[in-house]
Amino acid sequence: MGPETEQSDPARTGAAAGTGEPALSLAGLRRDYGERIALAGVSAELGSGRTMVVVGPNGAGKTTLLRILATLLRPSGGSARVLGCELPGEAWKLRGRIGYLGHEPLLYRDLSGRENLAFQASLQGLGGKAAGRRIEQLLEAMAMERRADERVVELSAGMRQRLAICRCVLHEPELLLLDEPDSNLDAESRERAQALIGPGSGLTRVLVTHDPERYRGEADRALRLGIGTEAVAA
Repeated sequence: MGPETEQSDPARTGAAAGTGEPALSLAGLRRDYGERIALAGVSAELGSGRTMVVVGPNGAGKTTLLRILATLLRPSGGSARVLGCELPGEAWKLRGRIGYLGHEPLLYRDLSGRENLAFQASLQGLGGKAAGRRIEQLLEAMAMERRADERVVELSAGMRQRLAICRCVLHEPELLLLDEPDSNLDAESRERAQALIGPGSGLTRVLVTHDPERYRGEADRALRLGIGTEAVAA
């Protein structure tokens, strides 16, 4: 079976716009677990400030791709260049420049939302009044300021997702890696999230979804992954 692709407007991609080196450049990227192929031969480019929507069936490697780009997994083959850095060798240069929103909110359940964000800020080398202002700004943006002192374990799944969005953008990353970012969010929360992680943020985004129609209007490029087949972005 050959690669499946969707068409996009080339005039909106970074390469066509003459923006220089792509924010993301993948060539034959693979991830294997023994004899099982988790990600097969992905090739794609994405310009700075653009959005790539990644779709495909369960088991096609969508989450695996995001975890490689987030420097959480090492590729088994091929090449990946992200924000001018080669993976995995220059992963250490990238970690403060990427915002990752995965299936799990990556929050400490026994800490409050505000404590989680303060801890994340310290990991990113942020501190003092500026970090405090940034945290309060994000909590207000996601309407979590009144619940921010409750332990995460006591919050609903939707509230945890709102905090996870705050965590994802706390350090003002250049690249957002978003795995089903609307999970557990109601309509109001989805609207609030748009300014932080939507196309209006102006950030480069790689977005995994099971609902491509939901994000069709946001996609500058589309990447369709198949199980055990190579994929090339359109």
